[in-house]
Amino acid sequence: MVSVTETAKTSAEKPQISALQRQINRRARLSATLRYSLLAGIGLLMVYPLIWMIGASFKTNAEMFSSPSFWPKEPTLQGYIDGWKTSTPYTFGHFFLNSLWIIIPKVIGTAVSCTLVAYGFARFEFPGKRILFATVIATLLLPNVVTRIPQYLLFRDIGWLDSFLPLWVPSALAGDAFFVFMVVQFLRAIPRDMEEAARVDGANSLQTLIYIVVPLLAPAIISVCLFQFMWTMNDFLGPLIYISSVEKYPVSLALKLSIDTTEAFAWNQILAMSVLTLIPSLTVFFLAQKYFIEGISTGGVKG
Repeated sequence: MVSVTETAKTSAEKPQISALQRQINRRARLSATLRYSLLAGIGLLMVYPLIWMIGASFKTNAEMFSSPSFWPKEPTLQGYIDGWKTSTPYTFGHFFLNSLWIIIPKVIGTAVSCTLVAYGFARFEFPGKRILFATVIATLLLPNVVTRIPQYLLFRDIGWLDSFLPLWVPSALAGDAFFVFMVVQFLRAIPRDMEEAARVDGANSLQTLIYIVVPLLAPAIISVCLFQFMWTMNDFLGPLIYISSVEKYPVSLALKLSIDTTEAFAWNQILAMSVLTLIPSLTVFFLAQKYFIEGISTGGVKG
């Protein structure tokens, strides 16, 4: 008799449980739909200027100011053709090569120097270590504008003006304190067991760094290189101060040069070259996105 009653109760409760579960599932789906719709709307609002710039690069100047739509009515490549020629004796490809001549040595120098300095701070004890590290971190609080005049006077006295050396050398000497701090934080999250085992096997400090630590630091080093690549690609003030020859201009100054040439700006040409300038940074970011996120999260959370 008891078993029959319990069976009847169970069978009566099953429809109620299933109805409650369906209601919970509907609420969860509705909540997820609202969240994703809100995120999609905010994302579209943030990306729309970039989408409009890409669309406007295929418009004429007249159409660009007559229609707010990003889709051109009569698409044309004339902005890319004329913009690539520029108003100088050099094509825009020449300025791209100048940017690469600045970026590649700067990225390599930053990765090598910051790794060496961060390894020294994270793994060795020496007199004045805390004072030196505090000094390095204190430079993060200084705006770059504060150091521009002393650096300019120094490079002028050395005779490095109108060359790429003022843009290369500080990075090759670990002049970017943010990257040093970032790699130090990442190193503090790495156990020392493998390094101690390598030293027991006879490896010196440099061999331990190259063969043991650097492979473990790959996400942080890739993040450093990616940050430096994008910052250097977008840098305008540095080349403007130290470079005076149009022949050595990077793309950031070449775009400004296009604006200064005439009173009536050819905005379709400027936007077309801006799109081409964005492509390398976006490509590198999406190719290294996995390692970039891993390097940022590990260095920021575990450190």
